[in-house]
Amino acid sequence: MTSASNPATEELTPFPDHTQLPESDGTFVKNWQEHPQSILLTDSITPVLKQLHPDGQYCIGQDLGIYWRLTDPPEKGAEAPDWFYVGNVPPLLDGLMRRSYVLWREFIAPLIALEFISGDGSEERDKTPWKGKFWIYEQVIRPPFYGIYEVKKASVEVYELIGGQYQLLTPNERGHYPIAPIRVELGIWQGEYQNAELPWLRWWDLQGNLLLSGDERAEQERQRADRLIAQLRALGVEPEA
Repeated sequence: MTSASNPATEELTPFPDHTQLPESDGTFVKNWQEHPQSILLTDSITPVLKQLHPDGQYCIGQDLGIYWRLTDPPEKGAEAPDWFYVGNVPPLLDGLMRRSYVLWREFIAPLIALEFISGDGSEERDKTPWKGKFWIYEQVIRPPFYGIYEVKKASVEVYELIGGQYQLLTPNERGHYPIAPIRVELGIWQGEYQNAELPWLRWWDLQGNLLLSGDERAEQERQRADRLIAQLRALGVEPEA
């Protein structure tokens, strides 16, 4: 296989890259909640990933196709997790945002792939060889962690690739699933986000502290500033404007 790091030989390869493959199969997002859920996961874990990758070498896919084989039509050879994270890859390729994630060009599997169930969950758990989503993740794409989130049941299943097969993990005492390589836990949080009270899929640190979104961090800082102002005024000191 031609190395992705050799531009001179890339032009001769029979295997297309992300600029030559379809970025969508034309289907719509299946429910309203999927988009804000992806944003919440990305927003809240970004500070952690920046610490893990001070060089910025990582990428996150949100409903982005992962190409694992060549087919006709090409998009039949891709799976599109609702959310996934890959470490130690550049955020851009040749200065371009990825239109897809192409395994035969990248060579690095995602660390974790998450699927958000819209139907009955059979698609996400399908182990049919070469066709079933579960089988493709387990046997071909092979992210070490695979999560199946079901908002209607307020539940998430997390599988870890052990000995070449996915093993269903047992949650810890907090009801969370540790994802040790990135030092976080994954679980269900009941609360309001983007004006919707739902059981959202969220991250915690390994001590059980919820990882906040940007808006939540800003609100936390505002409340801290308000408390400081109140304390100063109680001491007879008027804060500067």
